[in-house]
Amino acid sequence: MNHIQADAPNVELTFVSGTLVIRGVSGACLDAWFPSDIWVYDSRIEAFRCDACHYVSVIRELQSRRVMFTNMIGAFRDVPWRADEKTQLRPEQVDAVEAWVNAGQRGCIVMPTGTGKTEVALTIMRYTRTSTLVVAPVRDLMYQWHRRILQSLGYDAGIVGDNVFRVAPVSVTTYDSACIHMQKFGDKFGLIVFDECHHLPGQLRRDAALMSVAPYRLGLTATPERSDGRHLDLPQLIGPFVYDLPITKVRGRTLAEYDVVRVPVHLSDDEQQKYDRYSEQIRDYMQIQRENNPDYTWEDVCAESTSSPESRKALVAWLAKRSIEDRAEEKLRVLEDLFRLHSGERCIVFAGSNAMARDVSMRFLIPCLLNHCAKKERIDILDGFAAGRYPAIVANQVLDEGVDVPAAKIAIVIGGMASSRQARQRLGRILRRSGNARATLYEIVCSGTNEELRSRKRRRHETFDGTIHQRKSKGSD
Repeated sequence: MNHIQADAPNVELTFVSGTLVIRGVSGACLDAWFPSDIWVYDSRIEAFRCDACHYVSVIRELQSRRVMFTNMIGAFRDVPWRADEKTQLRPEQVDAVEAWVNAGQRGCIVMPTGTGKTEVALTIMRYTRTSTLVVAPVRDLMYQWHRRILQSLGYDAGIVGDNVFRVAPVSVTTYDSACIHMQKFGDKFGLIVFDECHHLPGQLRRDAALMSVAPYRLGLTATPERSDGRHLDLPQLIGPFVYDLPITKVRGRTLAEYDVVRVPVHLSDDEQQKYDRYSEQIRDYMQIQRENNPDYTWEDVCAESTSSPESRKALVAWLAKRSIEDRAEEKLRVLEDLFRLHSGERCIVFAGSNAMARDVSMRFLIPCLLNHCAKKERIDILDGFAAGRYPAIVANQVLDEGVDVPAAKIAIVIGGMASSRQARQRLGRILRRSGNARATLYEIVCSGTNEELRSRKRRRHETFDGTIHQRKSKGSD
């Protein structure tokens, strides 16, 4: 507890359900001391509340005004890490750690996939020596963090997520579990690490940051940008961007040198006829709607699809178009050619839908990783891939981010969103350096469809400069 000599006695600061509650101070004083109006009066408890993330600024303000107060939140636990020899960091990792420390031990670090962001975070955890919560986007990454903390720091971290609720001074969790449970333990951790922190600014997931009092905050990502622009909220939720390492500085050094090869394919006659019919159906519907409402958008179609049969038909037609793009027959033929070309090399196939992932899995008899796969199955698949029992695996989104995969140097994208972030994350899965091996990312794209447009959007980044465009005539083998 902290006591500061001042003129205003009986001021008390507590943590309640993800918020700070202050008693003994008038609203007029709070308005004068905190011009950003962070405090809200709660008539149920006859006290003022604010988001827990303001803890540091609230403490500093009270201390600067020499207000005597009782801090019921208490001190954070010190963590005695294993006294092993520290890992030798590369220069860019040292720069990242120093930038974070010099910025007040709050901020976001941007480094390409494969450059060792996890090691940077473990070094910072060793430096702060305080209770720590690591937040990851998915269960696989949560367990991966648990293993890395045990291996590097000798600590068996608690787990919150995947039907486990075991809180320890050092714990790992997922974004979804964090925003649900942070109200219970948001005052227990001095350092909070947000892995793949571009997920944090979502409307619900941001609660994981807002409901934590952690004075030390670290965000890690290779791709901070969000299509909704909410990445601009990261400095408020975590801290400023303190370090940004462009891929051009580590390509061919820390990371493997790589090629990006775009392979166009064509729809079959039957697929093209169906695709054109669905396109015409959607186009006619939108034209009719815009005659009455010029501002009518596709978002309106989605919103009305539950109540309007016509909107529902348009949405079903759009989904059918996406399915034709995702599951085009020629994609499987090209995929077979690439498997033959890289026989004996481990390949990762990234699909655009669960249905296409299953198609590939059944056609080529390779394991399929989907979001709903159980933990034991995922571990078996990844371990089998690492050991060479499986020459290739196919996934839809599961391997897009963060999960460490073995030294595969061939990735084949047969579908996905228009996100440049997703494209860079997928490329990053094959960029971990292994000798002088060169990595290759193939992108199989249906020409003359919306998938071609999405492909162009994905490659609007310096990472994809120099993409090789192959030509493939219709019906070729």
